[in-house]
Amino acid sequence: MGKKKTGIMGGTFNPIHMGHLLLAENAKEAFGLDEILFVPSGLPYMKNGIEIADKWMRLEMTRLAVSDNPAFAISSAEVEREGNSYTWETLELFRDKEPETEFFFIEGADSLFAMESWKNPEIIFRDCTILVAVRDGKDDDDLREQIDRLEKKYGARIGLIGMKEISFSSTDIRERIRNGRSIRYMVPDKVIEYIKKYRLYME
Repeated sequence: MGKKKTGIMGGTFNPIHMGHLLLAENAKEAFGLDEILFVPSGLPYMKNGIEIADKWMRLEMTRLAVSDNPAFAISSAEVEREGNSYTWETLELFRDKEPETEFFFIEGADSLFAMESWKNPEIIFRDCTILVAVRDGKDDDDLREQIDRLEKKYGARIGLIGMKEISFSSTDIRERIRNGRSIRYMVPDKVIEYIKKYRLYME
């Protein structure tokens, strides 16, 4: 029996959408992960000035979104923590709780270029394998250079998840809600019901 393999999907999830779920499912399949843990951020220090729903509401929307997939779970670690949410702290917490588990941090390619500006990136690279979403069939020289650089500098372990590009974001979804437009097929139905019930993101 090998080590348990857990993928971590961190994010503001403001709101969570089908792109997040599809990325998690692709990562699970491509790297044989046993589970994916969705970790909504409590106070995302890099998103100042953006309209962000209450952290407990974002946690509940995430719970609703993953509830029908037995391999998906949520963690309230960052929501419960006071102050800013830092990925390195969350990873340390998980590692302390499950020292035998192998952790994989799932993110978009753009995040890989920003990671060195995160707090204590060397701890993140030490504690987990980074899984990066890339567009199927797209050979990106800049990305390849960045991966090589991070591997040399930090001893980073980085894998690629090939997937079709999702052409919408949480920002697009919030804008559609404000303009009274449909977000069907972009966001799970249970999450749409929750957004309507609490009138989230509406003017």
